[in-house]
Amino acid sequence: MSSRAIFVTGTDTGVGKTVVSAALARLLRGRGVNVGVMKPVTSGCVERRGALISEDAELLAWAANVPLDNDCAPYCLRTPIAPSVAASREGIRIDFGRIQKAYDRLAKCHDFVIIEGAGGLMVPLSGGLMVADLVLALKVPLLIVARPSLGTINHTVLSCYAARQLGIDVRGTIVNSYPEHPDMAEEYAPHMIDSLAGVPLLGVFPQVAESDPRPMVEALVGRLEADATTKILLREIGIA
Repeated sequence: MSSRAIFVTGTDTGVGKTVVSAALARLLRGRGVNVGVMKPVTSGCVERRGALISEDAELLAWAANVPLDNDCAPYCLRTPIAPSVAASREGIRIDFGRIQKAYDRLAKCHDFVIIEGAGGLMVPLSGGLMVADLVLALKVPLLIVARPSLGTINHTVLSCYAARQLGIDVRGTIVNSYPEHPDMAEEYAPHMIDSLAGVPLLGVFPQVAESDPRPMVEALVGRLEADATTKILLREIGIA
């Protein structure tokens, strides 16, 4: 599998994988890496001047300081439901070949590409094909983003197990939005995930006070820059 890209998935929707992906892109750009970004399929897009815009891809493009073009967001769907259902309702067929060509173009003009999935690994994209199938088709390694709260151990261990059973190269997990004052479940979750998931825990990203995505990303990058373990995270996802 290619080591010049990473596919970021979540254990569930709403775990903050867009912010994590954008923070990684911003961090790499700040270190002089020519980083490309991609959100292959987005449902729940917004309409601006007659065009559907993926706000997730927009944040990623801003973080990487690259134009938001069709290769960054090949499929933009209006309906905020599972992508395969949204595409069917909107008369669109999600073609992995089109996504592959967009990724190949990005890989040719960038040193490293960050790809953000939709929801988790088993989210349906087209017919019987899921996000996991797209990861395998693109032949890129995987980074799994988890939440810190009750239930996350089960979700994270299952996600890692399923990915590894499918032959996906899982580089590690990140626990995102970890509170300054964790409750009982949050306190032991990172250690248990690290012990049971079968892949390394590469980061515990702190909860930041900002509510808007861009200041949130900037604040998170500032914290990562000051964290000595960030070097290990970058090495494991393929940045020497």
